[in-house]
Amino acid sequence: MEPITQGSTGVAVEDIQARLAALGYKISEDERSAQSFGPSTATAVARFRLDHDLPLGAEVDAATWSTLVDEGYCMGDRTLYLRLPNFHGADVRQLQKCLNILGFSCGEPDGYFGVHTEAAVKQFQESQGQLADGMAFPDTFDAIDRLHHVWGGKPAAGPHPMGGMGFARAAEVLERMQISMAAEDPISRNVAGRIWNLASATTGQSGLDLVDDPQNTREGDKLVLVLATSPQKGSLKMPNLTTDDIDSLPQRIRTAYESARRKPPLVRLELPLGLGYDGTFTTGDAQTFAVMLLDAICTAFE
Repeated sequence: MEPITQGSTGVAVEDIQARLAALGYKISEDERSAQSFGPSTATAVARFRLDHDLPLGAEVDAATWSTLVDEGYCMGDRTLYLRLPNFHGADVRQLQKCLNILGFSCGEPDGYFGVHTEAAVKQFQESQGQLADGMAFPDTFDAIDRLHHVWGGKPAAGPHPMGGMGFARAAEVLERMQISMAAEDPISRNVAGRIWNLASATTGQSGLDLVDDPQNTREGDKLVLVLATSPQKGSLKMPNLTTDDIDSLPQRIRTAYESARRKPPLVRLELPLGLGYDGTFTTGDAQTFAVMLLDAICTAFE
């Protein structure tokens, strides 16, 4: 495109001014009324270029125009998915920041919808019981918006490792939170039993208990957890969280809990795939998983 410079007039200038004003850059009313690229418009363009690491200048060239369009998108304005060339813009960056805070790491928010962002979208969708196709549709954005009280105003570097829990703090959580835990297979029942033993050893007033049927829980439960070692099957899916990224697991558990419409929330924790009685899964492994999962659960509700 031919650069649009100071002295230009017309609808293209009007569009530029409207986009800059929407982003908070000040332009005089006289220039906007006349659709005139005057001094205040030039100043706004120069500041925009400086703010977005573009070469210094006060003209709107192709790179400046592309960046200006990108910055005009708000999260939810368009469906986002992995493609080439990648979707890019302020809406992608906002999506990445929200997912990072919620525990689904996209890496550094760069405004480009790449493979890491797609993977994070899939994990988030799975945590909400949605079809995990990695395509950010209105349902995905609605679920994120319902969690505004979790991510709003928080730093977005993420994911946010929570660290190990102290004994006294873990006991306080276990006494305050009544949690039922079920399991789908022998290995996950082994791990669930060990979690129950650890919780009972932590405090005599532990509210964590084992149940056979996650649909038939105790009165007063605040959360129902289901352990499993295989991918979720069937059309009626519950929120599902993989447990391979233990650092972000506490925040992901909290996110699934906060977003649940079912009361008490029902959340499935999927242990790493491939576990089996083939000599590779030991008693020590079961105990390690139990310690990590109980720590994550307590950290999520500290």
